Amino acid sequence: MERHFDEELKELKNRLLYAAGLAETMISDSVKALTERRGVIIDEVNKKEDELNLLEIEIDDRAIKMMALHQPAAVDLRFLVSALKINTEIERMGDMAINICDAARELLKQPPLKPLIDIPRMAQITGQMVKDSLDAFVRQDAELAKSVCKRDDEVDDLKDQIFRELLTYMMSDPNTIERAMDLILVSRHLERIADHTTNIGEEVIFMVQGKDIRHHIEEKKQN
Repeated sequence: MERHFDEELKELKNRLLYAAGLAETMISDSVKALTERRGVIIDEVNKKEDELNLLEIEIDDRAIKMMALHQPAAVDLRFLVSALKINTEIERMGDMAINICDAARELLKQPPLKPLIDIPRMAQITGQMVKDSLDAFVRQDAELAKSVCKRDDEVDDLKDQIFRELLTYMMSDPNTIERAMDLILVSRHLERIADHTTNIGEEVIFMVQGKDIRHHIEEKKQN
């Protein structure tokens, strides 16, 4: 029975990693559709969303059945509960990639406003955060999880920088407002993806160390 549970646990990890990889590809491709101005990529991302949604249901089902059938001990139970929460975060990342595609579709109807530099950089950082957050979960590596959380500030700074730059375009030429707003939305969606990976990192830290660092709650308890 214990061997069977371990095999199921391993398969659950593999499915979560696959889902995270799918979300990472969706994020990368959604930005690529924008930067390379290739609308056909948008259709490919939309197809991946269907697969990711089905994976979310499958992973939830696996985790819930394992809890019900095996009644795991505290450590394994925490792992399964965390897997359920992380699964939701991954699916929401996929939703953000779809939102980026929606903005890209509108932007491709008009000439480029400016060369895109910071948005691809944001996508690169968030993609690595996705990868590292799931690696931290599978390896139960709290230090890697903490490094993911710290990178969220870098993404926030890039989002603010993009907003300031695009604001100058909108103020100098009202004809740029629609395109600038769509690009601002793209940066906000990427920032939300980084938030979801940070949530995963915080979940890993709680699972491994028993510390709840959400909303800086530990600091508030000390004050």
